[in-house]
This record gives sequence, C-alpha cells and structure tokens, in this order.
Amino acid sequence: MREIVHIQVGQCGNQIGSKFWEVISDEHGIDPTGAYKGDSDLQLERINVYYSEASGGSYVPRAILVDLEPGTMDSVRSGPFGHLFRPDNFVYGQSGAGNNWAKGHYTEGAELVENVLDVVRKESENCDCLQGFQLTHSIGGGTGSGMGTLIISKVREEYPDRIMNTFSVAPSPKVSEVVVEPYNATLSVHQLVENTDETFCIDNEALYDICFRTLKLTTPSYGDLNHLVSQTMSGITTCLRFPGQLNADLRKLAVNMVPFPRLHFFMPGFAPLTSRNARQYQAVSVPELTTQMFDAKNMMAACDPRHGRYLTVAAIFRGKMSTKDVEDQILNIQNKYESYFVEWIPNNIKTAVCDIAPRGLKMSATFIGNNTAIQEVFKRISEQFTAMFRRKAFLHWYTGEGMDEMEFTEAESNMADLISEYQQYQDATVEDEIDYGDEEEIDQDHEQEPVE
Repeated sequence: MREIVHIQVGQCGNQIGSKFWEVISDEHGIDPTGAYKGDSDLQLERINVYYSEASGGSYVPRAILVDLEPGTMDSVRSGPFGHLFRPDNFVYGQSGAGNNWAKGHYTEGAELVENVLDVVRKESENCDCLQGFQLTHSIGGGTGSGMGTLIISKVREEYPDRIMNTFSVAPSPKVSEVVVEPYNATLSVHQLVENTDETFCIDNEALYDICFRTLKLTTPSYGDLNHLVSQTMSGITTCLRFPGQLNADLRKLAVNMVPFPRLHFFMPGFAPLTSRNARQYQAVSVPELTTQMFDAKNMMAACDPRHGRYLTVAAIFRGKMSTKDVEDQILNIQNKYESYFVEWIPNNIKTAVCDIAPRGLKMSATFIGNNTAIQEVFKRISEQFTAMFRRKAFLHWYTGEGMDEMEFTEAESNMADLISEYQQYQDATVEDEIDYGDEEEIDQDHEQEPVE
C-alpha cells in the first residue's frame, strides 16, 4: 500500500479539494456516507491510497482540511460530501488571513500550524507505507499561500524523504481578485521552489479561456472552473488509484518529470474538452485525444507551450484502448513537433494507460508537461511584483506582521533566477557541452555592457 495524505488549505484549496474528493469518490463507488456502492473490484483494489477504512466497512478520505476562518469549512460540511470527512480533520482558526501572506505564514497561521501537524502525524502513523503528501491551495491569497507554504516546510522537516506534491492555483492578470496577489505569489514561489517535488500550476485565466472558447460557456461559475480542475486532478492521480499497465507512484512521476530539482512546475491539460452540447457529435479516438492534449488551448496554465520547449511530458490515457495505438500516436507527435522538445532528453514522453475511463466518457487523456514556457507565468507575477515593490506599496501590511523587506528582495531574486534557469534550458542544445569557445566570448560581451 502506498498511501497519500491530502491537505487542503484556504478557500480555494478547500473548494478544489472537496470537488476532487467528490469526483474520485464517484469513481471508486463511495457514496456520501462513505459506504461502498460500486460494481467493480478494481475500484477497491487500490482504495487505500486515498481512503482509510473505518469500522463498519466505510471509507474515510485521508484528507486534512485547513483554513484560518470557519466559513469555507461550513460550506464543505454542508456540501454533498460533507459527512465523508473525519470531523477531527477540520482544523480552522477564527481570524482569517485577510489576503495577507505574512498573516498566513508568520502570525495567524503559525498559531494554528501545530494543530495541523498533529492531524498530519496521526494520519501518517496510520499508514503502512506513506508515499507522500499532496496539497491543494492558491498562491494569490493569504491562507493558501502563506499558511500553505508554512505547512509544506514543516511537513518537509518531519518527512524529508517523502514526496511533496502541490496543486497550486496561480494568479492571472485577467482574473484578479486581490491587489496584493503578486506579493503573495512571489513569496509562495520562493518557498515552492525549495520545498516541493512536483507542483501542478493551474490558473484561473486558462480555465476561463477553456470555458469560453472550448466549452462555449458564456458565464462560467467557480463550479465550472473547479470541475475542470477536479477532472485534471482525477486524471493525474489515476495511475496512483487504479492498477494500470504502468503503476506510477508520485516518486516515479517525479523521477521521470524533473530533470533539475528547481524546475518542477508542471502544466496540466485534459482531453477531450467539449461543451456539453457538442459531445454527441464527436467520436473520441486515441489520435483525437493525443492531438487535443498537446493543443495549447487545453493547457490549464496561462502560458503558450509553443513559446517554450518541453523538457519532459507525462501522458495518462484512460479507457479501453490498445497500448500500441497510444505509443504510435505519441511517436507521431514527437516527430511532428520535434522542435518543441529538447533534443538532449531523448524519449521524453512517458505514457501510462488505465482501463477505467472517467464517468460519462469512453476515453480521456490527462497531460502533464514540464515546459520552459511556464516562465511566462512567473514573469507576469514578477513584473507586477516589481511595479509595486519599487514604490513599497502595501508593504506596511507585511512588515506590520514582523516581516523584513529583505525577504521580499530575496523572493524577487529567487523568482528571477528561476525564470533565467528555464530560459537557459530552453536555449540549450546538444552541442552546448562541446562548444566552450563561444561561452568565453559571451562572457566578455557581458563584461563590456554598461551597468545600470
């Protein structure tokens, strides 16, 4: 048994997290009371990855729900699957973080974090063989970003050899709820770069675009966006939850996806994306899924993969299909879009096939790409950060909680380093290693540039 402990923090994290549990409970035949009502042995074969068995044969999600205010918790409790979760695993404060990273990370969050760790320990001790943690949160607000990253670093201290995996909703310019998002996001990325093994970047702008363009929804609600996220999360975790030809666990995914420790920010995608009305006019086949899955319009992060190059890709197919079809299509894509893959990692697409399709579909595919274009997301945040930080706008809210300006400067430069690392590998070619002469010339050029 390779168990995963799931932690959801803040309003966004709790909403996408709860939706995730709804979707996977449905796939495993678990009803809202925790009883098994499924029809296939496969549903229970690896149920222990996400659920603990309670007395009376009911299944309880191995989930910890955290927030600094009780509001979101109440709505989860009163939701359709509210009674599924263990009441002891709701950990919440009363004050809220007020969209302030410093409150989540240093003051309000720090007071609550020990209670969270107690529950994490309890859940981890009940595991036979814990493979790691997954955390859902947003990095633009206060609780999910500030307290989320605090929990990550504390859990990392106690379980240094376990995989830490996050689903992080990044802020995007078109859909901005909070003025200080760039501060919160930059301070969070500063932590995520160091303390997580895999981070799936999801972003509201990309989700809105998918709803408008592809699903033809004129007024998408958060419910629609969360549904997209939960479909993707369900796809990414398929290999962990069902026996497939390639039994992936979180560590195998990390080993195959992360060529350099800092570059672990992935772009998720999902296919088939069709509007509810157009579904009946479309036959979904493996070639169709593969084409859609690599399409820029299907990416859940607002950056264009055509502006960068793929370091690695994982493709997870679900449904009744032949593995040969899948391999052929993937090979086809690699030949067709050769220039979009770095040539110094040969065979950089990993595929996994699972027989069980998601509800309502004959087959589907989930895409996880490690593409250098993800730097666009960080660049955007960084530019907005710099614009405000130069004037020291809103800083007093953070320094008032005991933060130092130095920490902002460090986070800013760490993010800049991350961006230039992505750029460096985007431009790298096979010949780079042999060609030393050029490098010296480049260095000399740099020296002659006037320093601002």
